Amino acid sequence: MRLVVATRNEHKLRELAALFDGHELTPLPVEVMLPPETGTTFAANAIVKARTAATATGLPALADDSGIEAAALGGAPGVRSARFAGDNATDQENLTQLLREVPSAGDRRVAYVCALAYIEPGGREDVVHGRCDGLLADHPRGTGGFGYDPGFLPVEHPGRTMAELSPAEKDEISHRGRAARSLAARLRERGDR
Repeated sequence: MRLVVATRNEHKLRELAALFDGHELTPLPVEVMLPPETGTTFAANAIVKARTAATATGLPALADDSGIEAAALGGAPGVRSARFAGDNATDQENLTQLLREVPSAGDRRVAYVCALAYIEPGGREDVVHGRCDGLLADHPRGTGGFGYDPGFLPVEHPGRTMAELSPAEKDEISHRGRAARSLAARLRERGDR
């Protein structure tokens, strides 16, 4: 099945392509503009992006919205993860801001959260969720992954950040990996491969 992914983020495309084996994933065409992420939940943002992509392309669409939630910050940055240090902040600036705001001697629990939406043009809509719990590292480490990965110590691999894991190790436990496997299983159950 051919699916358009409502992103131009190469990292997300690579991760999802590995998880949706047997499906042809294509990036969002450059002429399609996604609406601003104004939802208050990851699911709301993912649905709007997937609907836009499905309507514009006439193809079934996938869209995720994901981020990091810090217990010490009451769940922030949450849906503002990509803009935590400002609207045009880099991944490094966002991680630096999180490390600055979470007290080093305080609650270091964090969670990656993902909502993954699947929308068929004029038809079915599904949203699945994935979560990965961990701790915020004291300092960024590792060169793999993207976003907050250099500062995220998953509970399944204590002592290593997500940026220090192999792509296969990360896919096995990541929020996006868990959501993608759940959605892929639903598609298989319905006969959509």
